Amino acid sequence: MSWFETSIMNRKGVAKGAEGARHKITIEDQGTFHYVYGPYVDPVLEVEPGAVVTVETHDAFEGKIKEEVPNPSEHLNFPFLNPQTGPIFVKGAEKGDALAVKIISIKPRGPQPVGTTCLLTEFGGLVATGDTALLNPPLPEKVKKIRVDENGVYWSDTVTLPYEPFIGTIGTAPQIEAISSLQPDYYGGNMDLPDVAPGSIIYLPVQTEGGFLYLGDCHAIQGDGELCGVALEMPATVELQVDLIKGHGNSWPQLETEDRMMFIGSARPMEDAARIAYRELVRWVAAETGQSEAEAYMLLTMCGKVRLGNMVDPKYSIGAAIEKKYLT
Repeated sequence: MSWFETSIMNRKGVAKGAEGARHKITIEDQGTFHYVYGPYVDPVLEVEPGAVVTVETHDAFEGKIKEEVPNPSEHLNFPFLNPQTGPIFVKGAEKGDALAVKIISIKPRGPQPVGTTCLLTEFGGLVATGDTALLNPPLPEKVKKIRVDENGVYWSDTVTLPYEPFIGTIGTAPQIEAISSLQPDYYGGNMDLPDVAPGSIIYLPVQTEGGFLYLGDCHAIQGDGELCGVALEMPATVELQVDLIKGHGNSWPQLETEDRMMFIGSARPMEDAARIAYRELVRWVAAETGQSEAEAYMLLTMCGKVRLGNMVDPKYSIGAAIEKKYLT
């Protein structure tokens, strides 16, 4: 039996894991990309629960860094980064529900070298920024273009990194705010968590009718923390299955894989992000297993795992997880 058959999506989703109609959103279909998460635009697509959607996404720079230029920030228009495809309206979704998004595949799209990483002025985990203001001068800007395919990431003639794609930015619309696609929060957003990868299911809280699912900012590979502020950014073709879970009730994103259950918190300082993620996980483990919250708290002290998403965005993201084999 596939682990998907026992997943929350399969057990509680409106479509019960069955694939529905197939749809596609191309770059041309999208037209105007979005740089905020909010409910104030028209959906680009409406789907029934269970729909399978193929989505073309831009890289974080909307394709504006085409070569190894010396000053990449001159080619960008801050804060218009992380262009988002969508929103996708899921019929029947209401506040208090969750969208279940199964990530089927992520493939690089466009001419080689398709991957871009760079250093930008006052951006990154080890430099002065607007939020951590220091007197030292910024590092020089730099761009590296990298060939990527599904067999690997070709860093140099001697070093090939694994192709480990994931969706850097995915989420639903807040109920009233319109929030930058550079920021993660309770709705998802720019979490940059490598676990949001093919073979996983992410459960995103619904705040407004239809959910309004946005996604973009795909990465070919990223180390924990997205240290310099930019992973290996790439335009991608993403295949998703989208379902609806009525009355799911979670306040923060939840991620399920074959072996683990995870909650994702985003905040500053970083320990508050970890606290949010672990609090949600403690409450979920207690409800799922029938233990008290005190018992679940002590259990996670023994076997909880933490994954660092990003340490560079306006808020930092942490995933707190438990292996499913302990959920008995």
